[in-house]
Formats: sequence, structure tokens, C-alpha cells
Amino acid sequence: MKENITDMKKYLSERVLKLEESPTFALEKKVDMLDGQLKAKGDYVVRFGIGQPDFNTPDNIKVAAKTAIDENKTKYTASTGIKELKQAIVDKLARDNNLDYGLENIFVGNGGKQVLDAIIRAFVNTRDAVLVPKPYWVSYTQQVVLSEGIPLEVDFNDFLKIDVEHLKSLIKQHGSRIKCLILNSPGNPTGAVYNLKELKEIASICVDNNIFIISDEVYEIFIFGNAAHISAASLGDEVKNITLTVNAVSKTYAMTGWRIGYIAAHKDIISQMTKIQDQSASNPCTPAQWAAVEALNGDQQSVELMRLEYEKRRDYIYKRLTSIDGIKCSLPEGAFYVFPDVSSFYKGDIKNSFDFSSQLLEKAYVAVVPGAAFGDDSFVRISYATAIDKIKEGMDRFEKFCRNLSG
Repeated sequence: MKENITDMKKYLSERVLKLEESPTFALEKKVDMLDGQLKAKGDYVVRFGIGQPDFNTPDNIKVAAKTAIDENKTKYTASTGIKELKQAIVDKLARDNNLDYGLENIFVGNGGKQVLDAIIRAFVNTRDAVLVPKPYWVSYTQQVVLSEGIPLEVDFNDFLKIDVEHLKSLIKQHGSRIKCLILNSPGNPTGAVYNLKELKEIASICVDNNIFIISDEVYEIFIFGNAAHISAASLGDEVKNITLTVNAVSKTYAMTGWRIGYIAAHKDIISQMTKIQDQSASNPCTPAQWAAVEALNGDQQSVELMRLEYEKRRDYIYKRLTSIDGIKCSLPEGAFYVFPDVSSFYKGDIKNSFDFSSQLLEKAYVAVVPGAAFGDDSFVRISYATAIDKIKEGMDRFEKFCRNLSG
């Protein structure tokens, strides 16, 4: 007689059991529950947690999707995307990033996250290493773990960018086991943007050590002040040969739920990733692909309006944060996040970023993500992808909370 299965975990893979729940999505579930309770009392949670644009998808993109459906463009496509979308991506990369690619160099997936996962699957064997600079987006390390690789966390400097000396020491220590370096500029959670000199130094190290660069550029359009976005692959043929440029329509066009991401890379890499897509997702959502064609080829005015609004919000939230005693904060040059150091408030019941974030939510009804989720416990991440009136209210609550802790 078969035994009753009571402990499901002993039947599951070690690989999946090692995986951590996404802290941003876990936070959203907790916030949804609290927000529902508060709204019944006429209050609400100010959400600075998940990185989701508060803008709606532009009308021209929505019309393109509706038209595709009306024209019955709803069936399977080539697994890595329709040729019209690949051509739009090729044109965009030439226009915006000074990159020359053909259709054979393009892979379209179900959002930037799935594209990144397919890259890691294509490169990483058991015990292979991937360099993940801190602070990092929460899924980078976990995707490496899911492929049974080892994420090597690279320390950061005073500008929240790669500490080059630590990078070199990790390469010296782990050598040929290192397959890739993940480079995110503009960065999540920091908003840091790498300049030309910094990119050249990092790229040179990778070229010399045969380390592939996974260049995550999903926030490229949201650049502020005197900063400029530079694609790593544009630094010359040697660098381009080892660089995988990742992007998506999610943030740029407020299309997070449409799930269209893409990569440009050497055709031999694309051909191997294609096999992964063939056996997993089949193809990206067909109407969403046609919407993405319009997003990339159509009027870009809405994108600039969003960028200008994010810059205003950044300026306001940075001014408010830096006026609070005990807060240290760098000015973000891109994306829509700010990453303040709140460690001066770690005393009594608050011992780390999880305690700080938890009490901020419970007492002030403000949701932020603990910095520990991004690899450093001294910080919290605040997303300013929300309306300015909500930001003002959230900063009022945040400042009062910090003042009470100091008092």
C-alpha cells in the first residue's frame, strides 16, 4: 500500500526549494491586505514598493493590439518573435543605441525577466558562477540559483556602482568558473548610471577574462540631469561580441503586464536560446507583439512626458529625504527609484531593513522594500512611480516616522 504523502517538500527538487520568494511581490500581497482594511476606514497605504509605472499604456499602442485581435493575429508565431517586431527592435537599436544588428541577432521573450532567465539557462552549468553587482535587482541572484549556478556578489563603491578592485579579486579567485557579469544601468534599486569611463573599464576587464556581459538596459529612457545612457555593446566589436543587450517595452511604454522583452546578441547565442524558448514558452503573446511594434515605431512623445514627470518626482523626493536627520541618500541619475541609507535608525526593536520597513508599514502605512532584498541591509528602496500627491503624503508620513524614531 502506498504511503500517504504529507510532506510535499521531500518530493520537490532541491533547486526549487532553494529559491526565494520575490520580496517585491510578497510585499504587494501584504500591502493589498492592509490597504483593503484601511480603505474601509477611509485611509490607505502609500505604495512605494513595486516598480510599476502609474501611467497608462499610450492609446496608439492599445489601438495596435485591438487591431491585431480584430485581424485575427492571435495564433502561434515564431518562438522568438514575429519578423516585424524583430525589425522594429533592430531599427530601435540602430537609432537609439548606435548598435548594428540583424534579425538573426534578436530574441523576443515574455518580458525582460523571462529573457534574463533564458540567458542564464543558456550559459550556466551546475556550479558555474555569475558576477552580480550589489545592490542588485532581486531576481538576478535567484535566476542563477534556479540554474544551479553560484551568484558572486560584487561590492559597490560610494557611488553605488561596481567596486572594480573587488571585481578583480573575485575574478582572480574564481577564474574560469565565471561565465557572466550582470550590468544594470540605469540601475534598480539605485538609479545609478554608468558613464563612459566606468563602462570602458568594466568592459575591458570582461574582455580580458572572457566574461560575457549581460547588459540590462530596461530603464534606459529614464535618464535625468546631465547623465547619458550608453549601451555597453556600443564600445567596439570586441565588447559587442561578448555583450547581451537586454531591454523591454515594460517600463518605457508603461506596458508591464503586456510581457514583451528582448535581447540582442551574437547569433550563436540566440540560436541556443531559441531552443529554450521552443521547449518552454512557445512564443510571446501575439497581440502584445504587434502592440510592441507600434510602441517602438510609433510616436515617442508619451515617453518623454513620462520621463519629465519622473524627473520632477525624483527632485522632490530626493529633497525631502535629504532634509530628514539620519538619512543618507545619493541622487539617482536614472530609473524611478531612490535608495536611502536608513541604518542610523537601527536601534531597539529595529535591527535591520526588514524591521524598519515592517514598522514603517504598520505604523505609518507606507510601503517600501527592504534593502536586504537587494543585497545590502543598510538601505530601503523607494519607487517614485506614483503620483506626486501620493509622494508628498508618503514623504510626510515617512518623515514623521523617522522623527519619532529619533525622538
